[in-house]
Amino acid sequence: MRTALVFGASGQIGRPLLDRLRDDGWRVLAVSRSVQADHPGLQWRLGDLSSDAGLPARVDAILCCGPLDRFADWYAKTAVEARRVIAFGSTSIDAKRGSADAEERTLVERLRSAEQRLFETAGTRAAAATVLRPTLVYGRGADRNLTRIAAIARRFGRIVLPRRADGLRQPVHADDLARAAFDALDAAATHGRAYALPGGETLAYREMVARVCAVLEPPARLHEWPAPLFNTVLAAAHAAGFARDFNEAAVRRMRSDLVFDPADAQRDFGYAPRAFRPTASMFRAAG
Repeated sequence: MRTALVFGASGQIGRPLLDRLRDDGWRVLAVSRSVQADHPGLQWRLGDLSSDAGLPARVDAILCCGPLDRFADWYAKTAVEARRVIAFGSTSIDAKRGSADAEERTLVERLRSAEQRLFETAGTRAAAATVLRPTLVYGRGADRNLTRIAAIARRFGRIVLPRRADGLRQPVHADDLARAAFDALDAAATHGRAYALPGGETLAYREMVARVCAVLEPPARLHEWPAPLFNTVLAAAHAAGFARDFNEAAVRRMRSDLVFDPADAQRDFGYAPRAFRPTASMFRAAG
């Protein structure tokens, strides 16, 4: 029986990944910062990426669904050995390159540095590492994008976008990402590589939001305002302490295409994500 050590196991990608591993007969050690109940084939360890206390000396695979930079730091220091390592990064490494926002440029550098550290460390340990870069994640009510939009729409019965919010998007379901990590485990072609993981449908930002609004109970209305009016309302929201992480760079991205090619992932491990067909339950905050 093979053993997998999973970080970020209680998150939106981690939960369905645990199920896939257990169904395939893996013994799973899952790390969480809160107490979780053990199940057959699944044992929880209380901890995080600050240490490797209480972890076994060797496992067959380490998978991380949590922050890539923290995982890369942990992996560089840990004594836990594994021949296979899979970690989630983000397509922000490309999408936010050259952003006018300093914090976003810092994020890109953090992701790039983390990927480099991870691959270099794996190389010194004769381990095979793979980085998976999702696009806009949804599906289990734990994301900070579409679920937050749905929450605002439920509260006010409406969502307001600037006009021409027609940049292309490829939302990807968390369960499809869990399957991708599982399928990549035994795919030798993925060793030492990073992959973009977009969703199975490309659509305009406004259409993506409209589909979310349409499935809510009751449905919410979508309004599109001229840029000057939208910016005035956004500035007022910032002054009141709301949506402060929604800035000018984010508005510009609504009008920019953020599209990624899944061909490499399709070729190397059969990646086949679903089209964007949301339901209301996908945007209920996880309890």
